Amino acid sequence: MKPRTYRNSFSSKMIDVCLLWIWLIVGGCSALGSNSGKVVVRENVSATQRQELITSLKSITGWSSLHFDHQGVLQVESEPVASGSATARSLLTRAVDGNKIIVLEDASSRLDVAFCRVVKARWLTNTGTRLPAFVVLIDFADFHEVIGDKEARAAFNVGWGVLHELDHVVSDSTDSDAQGLLGECETHINAMRQEIGLPVRADYFYVESTLKADPNFNSKLVRLSFEQYDSNRLRTRRYWIVWDARVVGGLSTINQTAAVQAIRSHRN
Repeated sequence: MKPRTYRNSFSSKMIDVCLLWIWLIVGGCSALGSNSGKVVVRENVSATQRQELITSLKSITGWSSLHFDHQGVLQVESEPVASGSATARSLLTRAVDGNKIIVLEDASSRLDVAFCRVVKARWLTNTGTRLPAFVVLIDFADFHEVIGDKEARAAFNVGWGVLHELDHVVSDSTDSDAQGLLGECETHINAMRQEIGLPVRADYFYVESTLKADPNFNSKLVRLSFEQYDSNRLRTRRYWIVWDARVVGGLSTINQTAAVQAIRSHRN
């Protein structure tokens, strides 16, 4: 969600660590030439996490052989497929073949990252031609905290979160900054959901859940809505996902991030 992630401050030390890794890996990786951008996964993303992300992206795109190679570079397919989202395939292709370096990094259990977040980064060396670089921070643990309708959960997982961030980088898309508006980026992601028959995100902002948390625990349950038209019943069905914002993070207006953002209370 570009307005928040690009303008807000982020730990300079963390960005330096990320970009030092880019400098070391990209500098020694012949697959990442100066004429093409690549999506690469950092070594701190475990094999299990990589598999979770790839499995999700395969389901969305329909690409059965999508994978990270031995250097951590995302490899996409060129052959046409009959299933999956054509829009999602186009986005991944543009990310891989574009003119920007995108690094995927594990940021699990960090309260300053809710689901996913992208930060614009800088190179640590000025030698040679340097492509624009971005780091997508992924809190894999957050996606395991989500409960709710299975239809909505299928439309909101780590694959969708990463695609959202990639769209910010590749399409230069923006997020909503006003209640009632979905935003340019999430409109693109909804088109992908529709192409594979999933509910679309109805709101950009999450709201306080009607579910009551155990008073013995310091919880703040929030929910996000999705909807899909039911042609058999001639009505729109609504689906929900719920999570504890105190566990997932994103409560701070400074660090509300890519996948979700809270409505500011008018009572404050």
